[in-house]
Amino acid sequence: MAFFDNDLNLNLEKEGRAEALAKVTGGGKYSAEYKTENITYAVIVGSTVASGKITGIDVADAMLADGVLEIMTHHNKPTVAGLASEEKIKESRIGLPVLHTDSIYFKGQPVAVVIAKTLEEAQYAASLVKTLYQQTKANVDFKNTHSLVPLKNEGKERGNIENWKNSAFNLEEEYHIEGEVHHPMEMHATIAIWNGNDKLKLYDKNQGVNGVQNTVGKLFGLQTKNIEVITEFMGGGFGSGLRVWPNTILAIMAAKKVNRPVKLMLTRNQMSCLVGYRPESWQKVKLGADASGKFTGLLHDSKNTTSLYENFLENITRISRLAYGFENLKTQMATVPLNLSTPTWMRGPGECTGAFALESAIDELCFTMNKDPLATRLQNLSDVKDPETGKDWSTNFIRECMEKGAEKIGWNERNLKPRQKKDGDWLIGYGMGIGMWTAGRGKASAALEMDIDGNIVVKTAMTDIGTGTGTSMRNIVHEITGVPLNKIKIDLGKSTLPQAPSQGGSRGLSSISASSNAIAETLKSELIAYAAKINPEFKNLIPSNTILTDSAVQIKNTSTSVSFQKIFSENKLTVIEVEETTEPGALQKNFAFASGAAHFCRVKVNELTGKVKIDRFVSVVDGGKIVSEKPAKNQVIGAVVGGTGMALMEEMRIDKRIGALVAEDLAGYHFAVNADVPIIEVDFINKPDFNLNASGAKGLGEVGIIGSAAAIANAIFNATGKRFRNLPITPDKILKG
Repeated sequence: MAFFDNDLNLNLEKEGRAEALAKVTGGGKYSAEYKTENITYAVIVGSTVASGKITGIDVADAMLADGVLEIMTHHNKPTVAGLASEEKIKESRIGLPVLHTDSIYFKGQPVAVVIAKTLEEAQYAASLVKTLYQQTKANVDFKNTHSLVPLKNEGKERGNIENWKNSAFNLEEEYHIEGEVHHPMEMHATIAIWNGNDKLKLYDKNQGVNGVQNTVGKLFGLQTKNIEVITEFMGGGFGSGLRVWPNTILAIMAAKKVNRPVKLMLTRNQMSCLVGYRPESWQKVKLGADASGKFTGLLHDSKNTTSLYENFLENITRISRLAYGFENLKTQMATVPLNLSTPTWMRGPGECTGAFALESAIDELCFTMNKDPLATRLQNLSDVKDPETGKDWSTNFIRECMEKGAEKIGWNERNLKPRQKKDGDWLIGYGMGIGMWTAGRGKASAALEMDIDGNIVVKTAMTDIGTGTGTSMRNIVHEITGVPLNKIKIDLGKSTLPQAPSQGGSRGLSSISASSNAIAETLKSELIAYAAKINPEFKNLIPSNTILTDSAVQIKNTSTSVSFQKIFSENKLTVIEVEETTEPGALQKNFAFASGAAHFCRVKVNELTGKVKIDRFVSVVDGGKIVSEKPAKNQVIGAVVGGTGMALMEEMRIDKRIGALVAEDLAGYHFAVNADVPIIEVDFINKPDFNLNASGAKGLGEVGIIGSAAAIANAIFNATGKRFRNLPITPDKILKG
């Protein structure tokens, strides 16, 4: 399905979303919305305990319920080769041996799957399944467990961590962040359809159809060419769609079991424990500076939760190796296994968590030194060379981001001393934080089809998860070829299309933009070659000397042209197809690459209620060339909203007595909404990095959140004089002080 229909004669602007019409009219299909004949419905029955073993499952009453076709348990499931042994599980990188074990690792772990003719029948029957357990004591207490887990050295140690102990200024503090649940609008869902024993079709919510294809192939022993995965539209992911979760595996198993298509959609409660989360974390930062404010060294330690069956290390301290020129540096990390499901990547993974501690510590040290946090950061930036590798940054405009953001927010109005600005019962404060993310790209393919009327369809397997990738691809092809926007369609998110990496880690556009450039240039070259057979003036022309109109290929700055009608008819063509694959080249080895952002905010804190109101928020981002400004701004705005949630309200609260989440729905889990944020002011440096790719675009989805929570916490300190090192900062904490 292409993202928009030319027959509607849309007056498209460059910044108009390619998929907008399909989304607002309901034409766009999400994974649970596809119509399939003979469909059945599956519902997961989750464990009611957090630790132990299954001693029995009684499905007798459930099997008698209307419409029930089958109930899968670990006793009667179809055996999945990739889950049959620890070695196979590790090789498949799937983690949980779902329905292939009687061990219980966390509350909500799937113990049975009911398959019925209707969703309602499946839900009712699931309520009748009775599971017996030999229960053991569960441990979900990160705060009282992490001290028992030793730290391990991570990365290269710089300089000597001992030689700055006697610096003029030293700070040593600990920081804690509660876990966060993804909770995108669209719940994870899968429709699985077997065609015989060796061919499989999946409509699946994920951030990379080729990744699902490869994982499912390894698990079920199928050739990837026999697995079709479709994810045309996605209602938010934040990282939850970057791996294969139990719902996908169970839907495939269920479809095999009943020999009919099966739809399995997680409930909102199940979203809390079956598709990952940002892990709870502890950090210790020791930071030193000399009398001038130059940083002398950093010791950054971190620990994060993981599951008992799979190790997830969030790389929290990685941010400390990017932005500042610490000559003496040591980072250590560890994971703390608990009776919880496996965490996963969540927007700005690692860096977002680490930046809160690092940027808070810098702000606190600046207060101790009586120095401006902006000036001190500028003094200590390492924006010429990557401090980790010693390579020159290809481009790095974080300094410009900071200077521009400071001017926009009115940083010169900030007082070094807190509690100096007040409006009635509201204390006013300013804060800042910066974020960096390694800019990268991967191997990606794209294709293009053109018909006799000059209509173009651009294709790739990459899924647009709402980041505006399709719009950017359309804009790139438009800019290079000249073909009007309303004649360019986009077709994405199908494994049958040219392969591309998953959409995540701020690498989507930087990977696929190079392929988009390539197919546009190749199309022009082919049209020139065809046109030269008709008009000799086109011989030996290079693509940049031509432009495509809505009906012809034309030599620039002349009226000389050859119509598409003539090219197609005289060359006996029905369609022109081109496909290109691009991947990182030699330049990627010569330079270091990073995106950056500077976040500034002004907050109001009510002395009587402890309420925090973000009055202004300014983010200035270095994301290379901005191909599509509105989608790019949307990315940063959404990221800042996520940072606001981290700073002020989001917490994955757990009842330590029973190992269960307290708030498993959207009513009980608090996250930032429109009323919690101001109009977020976003600006871009907009300078291309052509060493990274042909479009000059760098990723910006992550840097929008990295450092934003620290900016809010630092502003709260400037307003109140109270330093908060544990997130979220809720009104009760502010009042207790």
